[in-house]
Amino acid sequence: MTLQCEYLPATEQAQHDLVLLHGWGSGVEIWRPLLTLLRPGANLTLVHLPGCAPGVEGGDDLSLPTLLTDILACVPRQAVFIGWSLGGQIALALAQRCPEHVAGVITLCSNLKFIAADDWPGMDPDLFHQFRQSVSADPVAAMKRFDRLQARGAPRPRALLRQLRALGRAPATSDLVIGLDWLAKLDLRQTDVSLPRLYLLAGQDALVPASVGAVTARSVGLEVERVDGASHLMPLESPELVHRLIRRFLSRLPLLERPGACVEGVAKSAVAASFSRAARGYDSAAHLQREVGEQLLTYLDQQPLTPATILDLGCGTGYFRAPLEQRFPTARYLGLDIAQGMVVLARDRGEGTGEWLQADAEALPLAAASVDLVFSSLAVQWCYRPEHLFSELARVLAPGGRCVFTTLAPATLHELRDAWAAVDGYQHVNAFIELAELELAASTSPGVTMRLERRTYELTYTRVRDLLRELKALGAHNMNPHRPVGLTSRRALQGMLRAYEQWRKPDGSLPATYDVVFAVLEKS
Repeated sequence: MTLQCEYLPATEQAQHDLVLLHGWGSGVEIWRPLLTLLRPGANLTLVHLPGCAPGVEGGDDLSLPTLLTDILACVPRQAVFIGWSLGGQIALALAQRCPEHVAGVITLCSNLKFIAADDWPGMDPDLFHQFRQSVSADPVAAMKRFDRLQARGAPRPRALLRQLRALGRAPATSDLVIGLDWLAKLDLRQTDVSLPRLYLLAGQDALVPASVGAVTARSVGLEVERVDGASHLMPLESPELVHRLIRRFLSRLPLLERPGACVEGVAKSAVAASFSRAARGYDSAAHLQREVGEQLLTYLDQQPLTPATILDLGCGTGYFRAPLEQRFPTARYLGLDIAQGMVVLARDRGEGTGEWLQADAEALPLAAASVDLVFSSLAVQWCYRPEHLFSELARVLAPGGRCVFTTLAPATLHELRDAWAAVDGYQHVNAFIELAELELAASTSPGVTMRLERRTYELTYTRVRDLLRELKALGAHNMNPHRPVGLTSRRALQGMLRAYEQWRKPDGSLPATYDVVFAVLEKS
């Protein structure tokens, strides 16, 4: 089974890993109102469940055991699973199968057994059978009826239906009967796991009767909360209240213990402003950038793909647009850079070809699975939250897609760094992220694998001032928050120049080392 996941790292300090499982008939878009509330303090993994969501394909084997195995393989260990409707049953089934993988379970509008049986409240078996037949015969019409049923009981059902249908679901197909069969089969009434669990019910739910709360708590000892006045679409209808209940539950669970980033990054506004100012003269100084980028192009020869859409991430002046279009003449080219000055210049030079965007690589304005190839040369070093970068790459890459990129490693310009260190304690050279941190960040993004290799480039200069002038022309001069305030004194500068002399070679040249990482990221 091919399982699609989206990983959204916390925008602030991550306290928990959360895995969100949607229900039958709706995809991950059902969580949209909750994402901005949950994400500041939690890493979020959104799982697209085949057989349940319109437009989500899952391959040939759509059995429930395979689904459970594949979910566990692509989500963080010790995550809290949050499931709505059928997703709640799947979350409990995962906890039952592999409790050591799960830190807790929260279910929303979910029944341990959806079909009524004996004294267990649920949907009438005959009505369920009739609905399954209607989905097989006319799935689009059946989905419209199902949407009305989900919104029944809401204070403003028509407005809620408009909100649901504005989420952009694909048209329903008869493949959705697979999820209905799982819904009919799952019976979690005998679930016996010693995990924290929260069971949220909607008081006006037309699909899961609120009365199931009493028998649920009595049978399995769950913590049960009832949200009065809410319908089955509670995540859309009452996101703030649901968030408060989830936060209260999470506050009793252990927090993540993960090292934070070891490099304090340059402000993105400073990066954008610096490279915008340098745009007009950039190409005249970008000798290393061209050499590294041309080497990166050769990595494309090793990739088995014919992309329909290429993203040139950190496109700069658009220098690599032409060689990319020559390699892939039928592909759509997207050039993206954080610096407006670079984008304007690239668009002007593009002669009407390509499309151009100004945006941050850690927040790409692109749809999920919309890009087949990402090419990025010497731009990633300005992304100091690599977990955000890799989660965005994993999101926008289509299954089977590739990202080839280069970035700078910490040994870059070590001669200049050491020379300044002999003078004062300020930070005069931009800092770069360790490879181990890049690898850790990539490993937490579900569905991607990364290969790295390292190469050293050495540029030579007659004078150190030539190196400093070149860095300024490139827009890559010192932008760190711990740089000295004001102009560097003549005495400090002369001290640095003398210290740099220890690197002078027998031929009279002064070296500047660039520690370059070449990487290939693959989306499964």
